[in-house]
Amino acid sequence: MKNIASTLGALLISTVSFAQTPIITSWLQNTSITGTYYMSGNSTAISNGIVVNCQQVEYSTDWVYVTTHGVPSYPTGPFLDGNPSNAEDQAAIYQFPLVPTPNGGAATETTAGNIGVFINGVSLFDYRDGVAWDPSTGALCGGPGNAPCPGGPGAVQDWNRDAIPAEMAGFDCSKGHPAMGNYHHHQNPSAFKLDLNVISTICNLYDADGLYGMDALQHSPLIGFAYDGYPIYGAYGYANANGTGGIARMKSGYELATYSVRTHYPNGTDVDDGPAVDATYFLGYFREDYQWVSQPTEDYLDEHNGRFSVTPEYPNGIYCYFATVDDNWNSQYPYAVGPTFYGNVVAGTVNTVSETTTIYDGTNSINEASFDALNVQVFPNPATDLIAVQVLDLVKEDLKVELVDISGKTVNEMYIHAGSTIAYFDVQSVYAGIYFIRISNEAFNKMTKIIIE
Repeated sequence: MKNIASTLGALLISTVSFAQTPIITSWLQNTSITGTYYMSGNSTAISNGIVVNCQQVEYSTDWVYVTTHGVPSYPTGPFLDGNPSNAEDQAAIYQFPLVPTPNGGAATETTAGNIGVFINGVSLFDYRDGVAWDPSTGALCGGPGNAPCPGGPGAVQDWNRDAIPAEMAGFDCSKGHPAMGNYHHHQNPSAFKLDLNVISTICNLYDADGLYGMDALQHSPLIGFAYDGYPIYGAYGYANANGTGGIARMKSGYELATYSVRTHYPNGTDVDDGPAVDATYFLGYFREDYQWVSQPTEDYLDEHNGRFSVTPEYPNGIYCYFATVDDNWNSQYPYAVGPTFYGNVVAGTVNTVSETTTIYDGTNSINEASFDALNVQVFPNPATDLIAVQVLDLVKEDLKVELVDISGKTVNEMYIHAGSTIAYFDVQSVYAGIYFIRISNEAFNKMTKIIIE
């Protein structure tokens, strides 16, 4: 009996431990709310009828399975570079290792297409957009409007275009776009308009929404997992890997070359010539314009764009990636993961789950302290025609947002759904006076005073 009891106890502890593992508990689950998208020139979002975020999370002894349609709760589009796609149902089941393992051999390079998944089920791509330089023709190859690259799709090229500057015109306000319907981010999924230096005007007409809003005063949230199973965080972490030193922006260790001609890589490797550096093919146009340089402080990341670190979800520490930005919060190469993985790449999609699993039906409800600490901005104040309520955190559960008059009567109500950040009130027909914005979940609420003129 003693051996049986010990075995059962060990199994119980193991099951409880699995259920508390962030790669199981961090996904945003939803089975009812559907997504929206914008058509060019129309600031009214249209329903796409696709259920957002993740629909089911299940796990076995070795694996975690995440079922998702691949569509976020924030609106997608428009894509103003002529991209004919919209965000479409991916009907995906992603399989991740329950316990990721470091790669002890040669690092695995990231590839075109999915290299990870955000916690709302949206795909993560690396820096590339499928366009490269063909030295035999002296022109770009691959991608729409270009001749095929030598060797065909997937063949190794010496100079590969960076999607972030090259496709800027085609990103929506949330810094995402679709590839044949697969909506994805190459970079930090926070709205352009929330950056300290706004480099895109796309949010002027469309909601400044995204997965989360950055806050330089607190550790950024866990926002996804790479295909090696290691977590991806937003731009800010603990200055020191042991969790001390306050909060710091995690910095890319990659630096731009200083050359004016592309005859060699920055490390001196001789390759087929690329185009000379000019206004069209500026430094940073190609991924190979960067080289990794070791730095003396711990807030600089390694060549994979990560480090071993204590985080709020992993108090004992884990290797993790960060979505790097510069000091203006503009995306900074290599953006999230890459150009190589730290761990063994064993994740991907599966057609079915072919083993016995336990379904994780927990919620992402937050405690009172976390609710009180939500960084909520209400603007403008005073207001005349429109009030915006924005949460500069990761919203893990649906929040009700109410406009309340001074007598306590609710004038209007909206929702900020899990995985989005903003709600609006049209107050053009509301009487002038003192009002309150009340934000609540099922357990707590907080109020902000606002004046309508």
